[in-house]
Amino acid sequence: MKKPKKRKSDRQMTLFDSPPDDPFGLFDSWMADAVQSEVNDPNAMALATADEDALPNVRMVLLKGVDARGFVFYTNLESHKGGELQGHPQAALCFHWKSLQRQVRVRGPVSAVADDEADAYYASRSRESRLGAWASQQSRPLVDRAELDVAYADMQARFAGQDDIPRPPHWSGRRVTPLSIEFWQDGNHRLHDRLVYARSAPDAAWQTQRLYP
Repeated sequence: MKKPKKRKSDRQMTLFDSPPDDPFGLFDSWMADAVQSEVNDPNAMALATADEDALPNVRMVLLKGVDARGFVFYTNLESHKGGELQGHPQAALCFHWKSLQRQVRVRGPVSAVADDEADAYYASRSRESRLGAWASQQSRPLVDRAELDVAYADMQARFAGQDDIPRPPHWSGRRVTPLSIEFWQDGNHRLHDRLVYARSAPDAAWQTQRLYP
């Protein structure tokens, strides 16, 4: 027999009935909860893009920064997602934290992060990951694993004894500046709580709206 779901706390009810003005502060709070609750990668998010035929693509990536400017991830710019974002610079994100029964959806235009920001994040990665960024021709055909291993070994030799491995010119960050952010909380009997923050432009004021589940 299934256990009955716990009743929402007064704090949760207040959140959806009287939401804070700033969605980023709310997101930070939910992310902090996820860091404590999720077993693996609380910063994992689904990233949806579209190709030249408007056919959608979605894959999991890792959130590497968030502030009032938006949500940042890093990628090989020559990958499928890099090319799709070049042609159609807009995207959707979805965070799902099963342990918390929560979800956050984000939609908005995409822009490049500044070079110094990308350099700083790249420098924070392990040496092995920095070499991997040089070795991988992301999304292009690969004969077998051995071919990738040879490419990685070539990069190890190329940068042997060099601590300061430069960031590849084809590797950088992208920022999704949200025009909408939806917070979803699981509810009893599938009567979930949904709260949307929306604005007409990145510099416009946020408006909030509850939605039917």
